[in-house]
Amino acid sequence: MLKITDLSLRRGSRLLLENVNLDVFPGQRVGLTGANGSGKSSLFAVIADRLEADQGNVALPRHTVITEVLQETPESTRTAIDYVIDGDHAYRSLEQKIASTEVDGDGTLLATLHGQMNDIDGFRVSARAGQLLHGLGFTAQEQRREVNTFSGGWRMRLNLACALMTRADLLLLDEPTNHLDLDAMVWLERWLTSYSGIVLVISHDREFLDRSVTRIAHIEDRTIQVYEGNYSLAEERRAAWIEIQNKQHMRQQKQVHHMQAFVDRFRYKASKARQAQSRLKALERLQIVSPVHEKDAFVFEFETPDDSPHQLIDLRELDAGYDDVVLSNVTFRLSDGDRIGLLGRNGAGKSTLMKTLAAQLPPLQGHYTADPKLRIGYFAQHQLELLNSAWSPLDHLTDISHQGTERSLRSFLGRFGFSGDAATEPVAIRSGGEKARLVLALIIYHKPNLLLLDEPTNHLDIQMRESISLALQSYSGCLVVVAHDRHLLRLVTNDLWLIDNGRLRPFDGDLDDYVKWLRQRQKGTENPGGSSSAGKSTKGKETPIKLKHNIQPTKLSRKERAQQRIKVKPLRDKLLRIEKEIDKANEIQQELDQQLADSEIYSEANRDQLRELLFDQARNAQLQQELEGRWLAASELLEKADVPA
Repeated sequence: MLKITDLSLRRGSRLLLENVNLDVFPGQRVGLTGANGSGKSSLFAVIADRLEADQGNVALPRHTVITEVLQETPESTRTAIDYVIDGDHAYRSLEQKIASTEVDGDGTLLATLHGQMNDIDGFRVSARAGQLLHGLGFTAQEQRREVNTFSGGWRMRLNLACALMTRADLLLLDEPTNHLDLDAMVWLERWLTSYSGIVLVISHDREFLDRSVTRIAHIEDRTIQVYEGNYSLAEERRAAWIEIQNKQHMRQQKQVHHMQAFVDRFRYKASKARQAQSRLKALERLQIVSPVHEKDAFVFEFETPDDSPHQLIDLRELDAGYDDVVLSNVTFRLSDGDRIGLLGRNGAGKSTLMKTLAAQLPPLQGHYTADPKLRIGYFAQHQLELLNSAWSPLDHLTDISHQGTERSLRSFLGRFGFSGDAATEPVAIRSGGEKARLVLALIIYHKPNLLLLDEPTNHLDIQMRESISLALQSYSGCLVVVAHDRHLLRLVTNDLWLIDNGRLRPFDGDLDDYVKWLRQRQKGTENPGGSSSAGKSTKGKETPIKLKHNIQPTKLSRKERAQQRIKVKPLRDKLLRIEKEIDKANEIQQELDQQLADSEIYSEANRDQLRELLFDQARNAQLQQELEGRWLAASELLEKADVPA
């Protein structure tokens, strides 16, 4: 059990946390949320004993093993899989003892050590490490490459795999999804649900939190409020709590005003003096209920493009890449109003396609045709590094505006949170989120009619992500987005395209279908010609890739078809039963959500009822997850039967 008691923490002169209390038990997965700079990472540092609190205590059982993800990867010529195996300290320790004992020839001790190795599943250590690496996107060949040959983002994945390999009681994950693609995120969500220890995770990805945690610890106004359930439920309950708190404040203010008016009127009247004095003492004893002021959401809008040509970019039989081809035979057309999300694992070629569309990477072969009035706004992570750290936001905007007055430029920057001194201070002191916001402001200033956004939400907190989503929903131009933030993709895109095996194709389905497709592929049951990856007919777009196999199934006799149908009938019946159970669980979930949406349930009088509802909700959520797994397994068995109609 992790127990935090009366903890207060300062960084410099700023008080981040004050008298914070938090209890976390084994098996619980807690999402730590809050605005950037609220103290989340500092709290991790205190728990990991890297930082000393100003007051209070963090208590853990003796010999508790705590694991964090290293933020830097040391230079190493070790292979990726050996580097990850190093995370299993118990295995490495036994490995050394066994090697030493084999030299000494002590057979009795050697048998004991081999027994201990078997107890910790050490003989499967390479398989376990390989599964972790495979889940995080490393191919079998890449697992044998030296650590030094990987880029920074892939090294961070190695650090994550190394942390997951550790036999830890407490796992601290600080923004673990920043360097992951959607494929790896889906795998990590499933891995965390089976973790038996305590998980504390800092994340600004609401859908990742919804799928991977069981509680939310939200930092605000120097304290922590704990909510049972995932992020969406926590958000609803917090909104209900704010409403209740503000209603209580208003009622109390009426009471205070009435009592104070009585005191002011009668305190010097002999006949009423005792009553007035009584009310005055009651006022002094009264615990004031403070109103909750929601911080103003960051709101901005994309400028309306000056020109909106119908066809913006046309790619024909194009090969894209650097020295070698990454994407081949791409035929892809962007028209005004298109809103496209690009899917595919890291390294598949998403950023290569975005650079090609942005005309920053010339095609190796084929045709790239752009409208003369095309104006591109391209956001990529490397652009944050291109900002001049000595310049201010005003300097950067002045450099590209050429004609705006300082007053108009300051007014524009103020819409993006750079007002007053913030407009003239150097970029070097700004956080990653603030730099990303500045790059967006510089892009918007040019009024692009094509927005190419490559991971625009990295380093941004949940509020800022919501603001970008709202702004993009009202953007009138053409939009292409690469993001592992599924919430953003759901809100701002209409079509999904998949890059896989060096080819670009439309994805026929939504993000939930994509997650199912990923799971099938990880299990080796992917059907490339199936409905989840089939190309859909999209107006104005063509794909040279045939998405369905032309192999005709062998015709079976009527008797054989009948026998097969009889054979799989139990599988179909089982699938129908599971679907009915899922429908029932969904109905129960809706009923529970309706009851929890009632603000009265959060009153002190209904405390026991609220606790029961929360327990019911947790049990039902676990049941839904189990039913989903059973449904997928039954579906796969039915697909393998391959019964003709």
